[in-house]
Amino acid sequence: MNRCSLILCLLFPLYAQCQEQPSFEAEQQLEAITEAAEDGETTDDSWWQQLEYLKKNRLNLNTANAAELSELQLLSALQVNQFMNYRRLLGNLVSIYELQSVPGWDVPLIQKLLPYIALTVPALTKDKLLKQLNGGNHSIALRYSRAIEKAKGYLQKDSSGSAYAGDPSRLMLRYKYQYKNLMQYGLTLSKDAGEPLFDKTAGFDFYSFHFFAGNMGIVKAVALGDYTINMGQGLIHWQGLAFGKGGAVMHIKRQSAVLRPYNSSGAFYFHRGAAVQVEKNKWQGAAFLSLRKLDAKLNKGPAEEEDFVSSIHTSGYHRTQSERSDYGTLHQLAYGATLKFKKSNWYAGLNMIQYHFNRPIQKEAAPYNLYALTGKHHSNYSIDYGFTFKNMHTFGETAIDNNVNIASINGVLVSVHPKASISLLNRSIAKAYQAFYGNAFTASNTVSNEQGLFAGLSLKPAPACNVDLYADVFHFPWLKYRTDAPSYGKDYFIQISYQPSKLTDMYSRYRSRRKSINQKTEANVMNEVVPFFNRSWRTQVSHRLSKTFSVRHRFELLWYKPEKANEEKGFLAFFDVFYNPPQSRLRINARLQYFESDSYNSRLYAYENDVLYYYAVPVFYDKGTRYYINARYKLSTCMNMWIKWGQVIYSGKHAIGSGQDEIKGNKKSEIRVLLSATF
Repeated sequence: MNRCSLILCLLFPLYAQCQEQPSFEAEQQLEAITEAAEDGETTDDSWWQQLEYLKKNRLNLNTANAAELSELQLLSALQVNQFMNYRRLLGNLVSIYELQSVPGWDVPLIQKLLPYIALTVPALTKDKLLKQLNGGNHSIALRYSRAIEKAKGYLQKDSSGSAYAGDPSRLMLRYKYQYKNLMQYGLTLSKDAGEPLFDKTAGFDFYSFHFFAGNMGIVKAVALGDYTINMGQGLIHWQGLAFGKGGAVMHIKRQSAVLRPYNSSGAFYFHRGAAVQVEKNKWQGAAFLSLRKLDAKLNKGPAEEEDFVSSIHTSGYHRTQSERSDYGTLHQLAYGATLKFKKSNWYAGLNMIQYHFNRPIQKEAAPYNLYALTGKHHSNYSIDYGFTFKNMHTFGETAIDNNVNIASINGVLVSVHPKASISLLNRSIAKAYQAFYGNAFTASNTVSNEQGLFAGLSLKPAPACNVDLYADVFHFPWLKYRTDAPSYGKDYFIQISYQPSKLTDMYSRYRSRRKSINQKTEANVMNEVVPFFNRSWRTQVSHRLSKTFSVRHRFELLWYKPEKANEEKGFLAFFDVFYNPPQSRLRINARLQYFESDSYNSRLYAYENDVLYYYAVPVFYDKGTRYYINARYKLSTCMNMWIKWGQVIYSGKHAIGSGQDEIKGNKKSEIRVLLSATF
C-alpha cells in the first residue's frame, strides 16, 4: 500500500462524522462556559457560522494567515506557528497528506480540520468590487422555539407588572451575504420568550445590522454597524467566544482576529458604530468608535445629585414591566485602538480603550463590591506580546486601568518531545482591577481579584491514545459574591482518550475542584466561609456501527462536599443514536437520558445536538429522565430544515422552576424549528 493510500485509510472513517458533531473538546468547553455563566446561554454563534461557511468554501492552507487558522479554534498557538514556519521554509503544500509532516500535527488533528481546509493554487488576480458584490452567498435562517407548558409568568396578569408581556415563543431571523473574507453584510432580528412581538413600541425586541469589508490594500478590514473587538489575552477587552479550562490543555492562549462582524442574537457583547483595521509592512493597527444603549437598573440619587446605575443587565430580556423600564437607560460611548509590530517569530502590541457613560455607575453597597467599577468614566491600557523559538511559544499581556490597578497574564507552550507538550500560564490580577469587557483565562467569570498558576501536560504514549492533565491553583485576595472572605482554590483534571479502531473512540476523565462559599451553621448565624469539594468522573464512548448508524453513550458521577455539611451526589447517563445515511436527504439523532442529583449544588451539564447555529447545554438536577429527537431534512439543494423535540420528566415533583418561570406539573417540553436557505 502506498503512502497516499495509507493516509487516506486513516483519515476517511471519521470524515463524515466530524462534519455532523463537534469534537468532545468543544462540547466540554461549551459545558464549562455555561457553568461559569451560571447556566446562561451561549448566544454568540459566529464560530459555528464560520465553520459552516468553510464547509462549502474551504480555507486554502497555501494562502491562509495565522489569524485565519486561529479562528478555527481547533489549533493551539504552537500548532499555528509550527505550520506557518513549515510553509515559510518549504513553500506551498502540494498534497493534503503533507500535513502529517508539520511538527505537532497528527492524524486526529488533521481529521478535525479536513471538512474546513483545502489546497489550491493561490489566485494571481484580485477580486474586483463587482464580483465581491455579486459573487458571494446569500443565506437566510429562521428559527422558532417555545416551551409547550406555560410558566407562571404567562398565566398571571397582576398589577405588580411581574407577569410576562409576550408569549412563550422565541424567534430569530437572520439574513447574511458573504463573499470569501472580503465582504459581508446582514441583518439579525430576534425576540426572547416572554417578550411581545409587534407591540406598540417595536416589532422584534432586538435588531442588529453589520457591514464588513476586508483586504483593500493597506486597509485590511472596515466594519460598520455591529462588530466585536478582541485585544491581547482578554485582560482589557474580549467580546468573541473564548474557551477556558478543558481537555485541550494546550489551548490556553486567546486567539482571534482583532475585528470581526457581529450577527448573533446576544444583546450585550458587541459594539455598535464603526471600526477600521490597517496593515503596512510589519505594522498592524485598528481603531473603533461605538455608541450604545445598555439595559441598567436606575436608582434615584441623593438630594441634588444625579440618578445612578446600580447594576447592568447582560441577558437582553425585556419580558416584565421592570425589565422593560430598564431598557436602554445607560448610554455607553466606547472608543479604542490597538497597534502591533509583528515579525516572523515575534510580535508586540499596544492596546487602549475608553468608556464614557451618561450616568454614574454605583454598585450595591456590599463588601464584595468595594472595588467594583464606579463612576462615569473608565479606561484600560495594555501591552501584549508573543515569541516563538523552535518548539516553544511564549505569550502574555500586562494591563492597567484608570485607577492604576495592574493585571498580568503570561504563558508558555512547549513541545518537549513529539509525544509530549507542556503549557504554563500565570495570572496576577489586582483585587481592584476592572475591565468592562474583560474575558481572560481565569478561574472565575470576571477579570479581577485573582492570582493563579495553571500547568498542563499533553502526552501521546501510543498512536491511538492521548493523556491530558492539568493542575490549576488560585487565590482570591478579596471577597467575592457569596464568599465573604479572601479564599483560594485548586482544580485538578486528567483525561485519557483512546481510539481502539477506526470506528470507535472514547475518553474518560476525572476532575477535582476546591473552592470556598458562604455557609450558615447552627453555631454561627453569620455567613461562614467554608471550602467545598466538587469531584466528577465521566466516561464517554462513540462507535460507528455502519455507514448509516453511529451510537454514543456517557455516564457521569459527581460528588459535592462542603466542609461542614453532608455530601451530595449526582449521576447522569445518556445514550445517543445517529442516523446519517450517505446521500440521503434525512439525518436524525436521538437521546435517552437519566439523571439524579441531591440538589442544585450537585448539578450536571450535558451538551445536546440541536438545530443549526444553536448551542444547547441544559443543566440537570433533582431526579428524572430526558429524551429528544433532532432531525435535519434537505428540502432542496439550497434549503434545509431542522426540527428538535425534547422533554424532561421529573420524578416526584409537582412544580418545575421558580418565580415567574414556575411550571405546574412534572414535565417540561420544548420544540425548536429552523429553516435555512443558501443561494
